[in-house]
Amino acid sequence: MKKWMKIAISAFLLVVVLIAVIATRVKYIIRPPSTIEVISYRVEIETPGGPLPFRLDSMLPLDESAWYAHINNGVHDYGVLANGYEEIPVSFSRDNSDSLTIDFPHYGSRIEFKAESDKGELHGFFVKARGSTTARVPVVAKSNTFGLFDPISPNQWEDFSGVWSVKFESSEELAIGRFEVGSNQSAIGTFMTTTGDYRFLAGRVDGNLMRLSTFDGAHAFLFHARMQDDGTIEGDFWSGNWWHETWTAVRDDDAVLPDAFEQTTIADEDALDDMVFKNLQGEPTRVLDVLDESNAPARIIEIFGTWCPNCSDAGRELVSLRAQYGDDLAVVGLAFEVTEDFDRSVQQVRHHHEHIGTDWPILIAGLSDKDKASQALPVLDKVRSYPTLIFLNRNNEVQGVYSGFSGPATGDAYTKQRERFEQLIESMID
Repeated sequence: MKKWMKIAISAFLLVVVLIAVIATRVKYIIRPPSTIEVISYRVEIETPGGPLPFRLDSMLPLDESAWYAHINNGVHDYGVLANGYEEIPVSFSRDNSDSLTIDFPHYGSRIEFKAESDKGELHGFFVKARGSTTARVPVVAKSNTFGLFDPISPNQWEDFSGVWSVKFESSEELAIGRFEVGSNQSAIGTFMTTTGDYRFLAGRVDGNLMRLSTFDGAHAFLFHARMQDDGTIEGDFWSGNWWHETWTAVRDDDAVLPDAFEQTTIADEDALDDMVFKNLQGEPTRVLDVLDESNAPARIIEIFGTWCPNCSDAGRELVSLRAQYGDDLAVVGLAFEVTEDFDRSVQQVRHHHEHIGTDWPILIAGLSDKDKASQALPVLDKVRSYPTLIFLNRNNEVQGVYSGFSGPATGDAYTKQRERFEQLIESMID
């Protein structure tokens, strides 16, 4: 056989193998197309401020009870998802009332659809544990409905694009708003605060009204912003049906937040020696013993809550840093949860492990109430934010305390934050 023929046959066989591998992988991820039905709904959480929309795109195996859904909070002009797709496991069941549940176990929340109307709509409730209470917010899902917010004034809009200095009614500290408005009246943005960001927000602008929202299983945020004649903003903010406040904003290209490394200080470094909390088996465990077992030159104590999406963003960043530095970086988590039910807290931590992909020990530290958390952590002057990261060297000497977290929605702030973490970690490794 000629050499060129051997080469051609070998190349053909390689392509066949690659196609087989790819097909197997695709089949594993999305299952055979013949058994998949893609269903799309615009879901509206009915807050006191009006509808809080997101898209629910599901892939439903017709012969199984388990299915998967994608939640999409919006697309900007270039077709890039404002918050990316998040694949969320959903429990699915049909009975005489066609009930359906979308479960967010890592946040202790769910959406329950109880019935399907003749209009092709699903009706139900967003159910979220909030400490000792449970919130229930009406929800409706509409099929064959495109877009998020319904247009009010097509082809008319004010330009909210830019950087704004923001004053929320409930806070003494200023926040920063960053917004972009596209030619199709779509809008994206976020708010940055000293405790963290409001994650990816998306919506549209109609006349002098900008509507932005996000839903991630824990946050159900709706913002209205009204441009005033003098170029300032007056706005409203709703979180589910349990919170409402007003806010104002002025343009400020130079707006910056206080340094997150300078907000929380060490009150009593010796108190680190006495920090003991229960591990997931209920055994009292000294925090520094966990770190010492790693023998890592760089160490982080992660103060967080499984109920906190900003903590999830920070957790993913720590997972990435652990992958980058390996055994040179050790992490221990201190979970402050919404109830004192130890078994429930352990369950939520296990869900968090699975959701984020963490591989470090997590101890149950107490209630999420910041005053009680401050009492549990006398090493700090105060717990101001979830998350808070304490950086220590191999001798367990504090090298820095970082309050809050700027997630991926904050762009350059997120990138610069990562650079500062790397510089600090590498200074301890050298």
